[in-house]
Amino acid sequence: MPAKQTAPFAQEPHFSHGQAPRAALLFCNLGTPASPTPADVRRFLAEFLSDARVVEIPRLLWLMILHGIILRVRPAKSAAKYASIWTPEGSPLKVWTEKQASGLQQSLTQAGHHITVRYAMRYGQTSIAEQLDALKAEGVTRVLLLPAYPQYSATTTASLFDAVYTWATKVRNVPELRFINRYHDHPAYIGALAASIQRHWAAHGRADQLVMSFHGVPERTLHLGDPYHCECHKTARLLAEALGLPREAFKVTFQSRLGRAKWLQPYTEPTLIALGQAGVKRVDVVCPGFTSDCLETLEEISMEAREAFLHAGGEVFHYISCLNDDAQWISALGDLAQQHLGGWPTLAAPDHQALATSRAEALALGATD
Repeated sequence: MPAKQTAPFAQEPHFSHGQAPRAALLFCNLGTPASPTPADVRRFLAEFLSDARVVEIPRLLWLMILHGIILRVRPAKSAAKYASIWTPEGSPLKVWTEKQASGLQQSLTQAGHHITVRYAMRYGQTSIAEQLDALKAEGVTRVLLLPAYPQYSATTTASLFDAVYTWATKVRNVPELRFINRYHDHPAYIGALAASIQRHWAAHGRADQLVMSFHGVPERTLHLGDPYHCECHKTARLLAEALGLPREAFKVTFQSRLGRAKWLQPYTEPTLIALGQAGVKRVDVVCPGFTSDCLETLEEISMEAREAFLHAGGEVFHYISCLNDDAQWISALGDLAQQHLGGWPTLAAPDHQALATSRAEALALGATD
């Protein structure tokens, strides 16, 4: 009986003995539809919501619901929302992610690191697998994976790592890999958030309440051991301390609930409605868990939540933008990356030819003195 055939590995780039190690950093975000059209949104949602890390209910049942109901109804509604925040450059999330990667490349280069920085999306384009293929083709042998998610969650961070592991199963010569799991309490990240809010207050004044809205996940993930809830609260506590806010001056909430299951509470929009009804006139809302402005911040918070608060009796609503390409945030990313590059020889090697020339010139000068 012939041996069972296995799937062939991907075509490997040429390998030569003695090849110098080369490092890269892959900055990964969640992803976005290619355009704000129902067809592209449907394609994106199908990939996103088919991820077993994202929706943890019996697989067969969920796929029936997804393809029988959700992907028939939701794409058109979501496309209209995406269209309301789309820019001439494209999706805000993609625009900011690209700028962050570019800024990080510049920051690391200026610090003397010889490293390639690229960005990839967990869902949509450009995919993690495509970028890893491209890096291997360029001779990269070491890759540091940096998620755009400060707080760890199996629904986001672990799913991103799944994509890397899946790619690795199809590769013969797997690069050395490092993963940054979390940086929810990194001083540079907290400092960049605090500075952003302080600039907003300097320009617009301080509101009665600062609402820190994080992306929601089902409550059951907390009971199953996901650290996300705890890390969101730690980020909020450290940020409040950096801003000098007493506990009564800020609230931690969770947004973007999907379905009827119980999610992490309190929910953002009901909290804002309750504040308006209680006589709070001014609120500032910041989304610390999002490092790039996107549908969830620009449409859900800055549009929908704003309308809900004002309709409930509030008078002034300010959404404080994500860190995006803020210089202090780019510097924070650089600090984070350098901490995790330790031991990899990424610092640019000295120019030996230039050193030899300098020595020769120095000897020649000495001989003429």
